[in-house]
Amino acid sequence: MQKTPPPPNANAFDMLVKPIRKLLEQKGFTQPTQPQQSGIPKILTGQNILLISPTATGKTETALLPILSMLLQQPKTPGIKALYITPLRALNRDLLERLQWWCNNLDIKLAVRHGDTEQKERTRQSQIPPDILIITPETLQAMRSGWLLRQHLQSLKWIVIDEVHELADSKRGTQLTLALERVRNLINKEFQTISLSATVGNPQKIAQFLTGTHRPSEIIRVAVPKKVNLEVIYPKPTQEDTQLASKLFTHPEVAARLRIIRNHIEKRKSTLLFTNTRSVSEVLASRFKVWDIDCPIAIHHGSLAKTSRLAAENGLKQGTLKGLIATSSLELGIDIGRIDFVIQYMSPRQVSRLIQRIGRAGHSYGSLSDGLIIGMDSDDTLEAMVIARRALQEQLEELTIPDKPYDVLTHQIAGLLLKTNRLSFQEILEFAKKAAPFENLTLADVEKILKYMHERFPRLAWISVEDQVVLKPQPSKALFEYYFDNLSMIPEEKQFLVIDQTNEVSIGVLDEAFMAEYCKPGIKFVIRGSPWQIIHVSEDRVYVRPVDDPTGSIPSWVGEEIPVPHEIAQEIAEIRSFTQTQHRQGATPQQISQALSERYPASPQTIQHALQET
Repeated sequence: MQKTPPPPNANAFDMLVKPIRKLLEQKGFTQPTQPQQSGIPKILTGQNILLISPTATGKTETALLPILSMLLQQPKTPGIKALYITPLRALNRDLLERLQWWCNNLDIKLAVRHGDTEQKERTRQSQIPPDILIITPETLQAMRSGWLLRQHLQSLKWIVIDEVHELADSKRGTQLTLALERVRNLINKEFQTISLSATVGNPQKIAQFLTGTHRPSEIIRVAVPKKVNLEVIYPKPTQEDTQLASKLFTHPEVAARLRIIRNHIEKRKSTLLFTNTRSVSEVLASRFKVWDIDCPIAIHHGSLAKTSRLAAENGLKQGTLKGLIATSSLELGIDIGRIDFVIQYMSPRQVSRLIQRIGRAGHSYGSLSDGLIIGMDSDDTLEAMVIARRALQEQLEELTIPDKPYDVLTHQIAGLLLKTNRLSFQEILEFAKKAAPFENLTLADVEKILKYMHERFPRLAWISVEDQVVLKPQPSKALFEYYFDNLSMIPEEKQFLVIDQTNEVSIGVLDEAFMAEYCKPGIKFVIRGSPWQIIHVSEDRVYVRPVDDPTGSIPSWVGEEIPVPHEIAQEIAEIRSFTQTQHRQGATPQQISQALSERYPASPQTIQHALQET
């Protein structure tokens, strides 16, 4: 039953219970941010919501404070009352640290669970469940198999999905929608869903994404005026850069970009430098180390060892580092302290990605987001100009939700059969159609999937098309292995652990493709921005030693390329068409560049340089 909404002008914090109001006073929070003022009352009434608001406007507290308030008003009972789902393990760890203070002071049990969680902690959670559990989507798939955890979920009342834009357009998100439907069936009741995002181009569609097709969901879109200073540049190499290039074993154009990056980093207290791929991050980090081994810049990406990533995060937070080169591993809301400046190396490819990244600068309410995009060539610079203009005007691309992917439903049917010996085709259809990505699912689709499961070897199901029923296969070992081997929709690649033989410490991982081509004893390569030489290779490990040689190979990792939306490419074509038309009508390059600079956040000189090379 929903609570009566409060008066429109009431302070949202006043609606929370007294213990939370006291903690807010301790923190010095007297006035809620706009998202908190709009979102807290809605959550307190029990509505499903999608909250869209810029980075650093207090979305996490908007979701958690009313949940904590409602928890304190209920009798203390065992069981998991709230799940907080994020797409990254690193974000889970960060949230645990961030929310621990609130929960400890309110005597509310909080825990995190993911693939790295130790068995001792897993056992403790099964025996003494936390009130709030922070998980990834894959953890939810695994949780439902444990008898004790399934019992603890009977107390579930709230689910928060953070960074929903990271999940909505992938099969990970589609899998999560079916998992949530299975949780609803398991506990035989509804729960409140709160989805959070900084960037969504089609909110109406995303609002239904995780609440399901026939449940109401309200969109709270808070357009907080955020001051943004953004510029696109395309550096021309100078004589100084030519000399620097020979020192850094690179090209003058790259040296020019490195010089500008270093100048910006040295002028500021803390800078994030984003790249689109781990390989480019490694190139930049290695050149900076060749330039100056003591340069206070580190590297952070998903193929580095956890200890290396944490050291980089802490170094920036504590001030021992002035710059951090990162990929999407730091795009989301991991706390690395205050960031003064963000540099995007090469076009970010997507508007939503640029908004997330630039939003890390001035990561506090009402502060300036100061950023720079450095183009690599003419095409890259024009693309960056278009994306920057669209970001400043909040013209986000729409997310495309996968349409009834068969492999996702196959996995969920396998999960259902592990708990049920017999299902009808119609039951499967009705269950799946409640999830938004499967709204258009038909009985014919279900039959195709079940025929595959029946005909596959080893068999995942027995079916009778005449009776329209599916039975669990006996023995069910193959079904069990299939389900747990496919908990994640992230494609699996064999990876090799890189170990420093001098101290037996892991450095990171290498993909199988790079290993096959380059990794033989004696070969030199770069990882963590430093050169290493391979000593020997075992079945799944590469033993290396540090060397002083900047010419090693740069590893490549699978699945890093970011697609460019059609509308971006279309606008680049319009710039070229405008340029040609103006040129035919007698306009000078300076006049054309000046006209474009009034529309795009780049100087006439940058634009002219880019157009001259097209």
